[in-house]
Amino acid sequence: MITVQVEGLAKTFFDEARGAIHAVDGVSFECRAGTIFGLLGANGAGKTTTLRMLATILRPTAGRARVMGHDVVAEPEVVRRSLGFYSASTALYPRLTARETLEFFARVNRYPRERVGARVDELVERFGIDRFESVRVEKLSSGMKQKVSIARTVVHDPPVLVFDEPTVGLDVINALEMQDVIRALRAEGKTIIFSTHVMSEAEKLCDTIVIIHGGRLLASGSLEEHRRATGKHYLEDIFVQYVREGG
Repeated sequence: MITVQVEGLAKTFFDEARGAIHAVDGVSFECRAGTIFGLLGANGAGKTTTLRMLATILRPTAGRARVMGHDVVAEPEVVRRSLGFYSASTALYPRLTARETLEFFARVNRYPRERVGARVDELVERFGIDRFESVRVEKLSSGMKQKVSIARTVVHDPPVLVFDEPTVGLDVINALEMQDVIRALRAEGKTIIFSTHVMSEAEKLCDTIVIIHGGRLLASGSLEEHRRATGKHYLEDIFVQYVREGG
């Protein structure tokens, strides 16, 4: 089942000194349920801008994007309820407790009111939040905040989940735990869009890998398809070849 469709998506910013900046330039792709779709690119490649357009945070300059059949421009509220967005830089409200945070985001995303309590209980147990569920976010460690952030992302049980460089700043143990969470969500049938510039993460996790550079999509396929196309084995070498040929 196709859950995300992107057609010719573009975003142009205007700078007084540099003029038009094409952050995303005609990107097209599709994502399916139960798969991890990797957006691979260096910093500034256009990954985050693309994901922010999907999440209705930014309005596209051109092109179209649909999440679960809903247009991101025409139906932004429905899209937001169908999608969970996680980023290492996503802020939590410091004065709310961990439990209050989950309850708040469940209600904001219109999760059925009568089921909020049970849903929060489920996630508190699943992510090991029970030990600090009554502690304010401002007093939590970085690892604890990460767990709350993940739970916040999935609390309304959306079919599509976006992880934008989720392991930035994490130690090895927490980064591996994040990868386990993403695999488990795929097993539940979720569509996972995973943005990273860490090649080893993409090799381990992604069913489909898209190479994006300078706002343009250079290549798309499975890791094995990329290996056959380039004659290279390691994703790092594959990425460099695509960038050199398409840059």
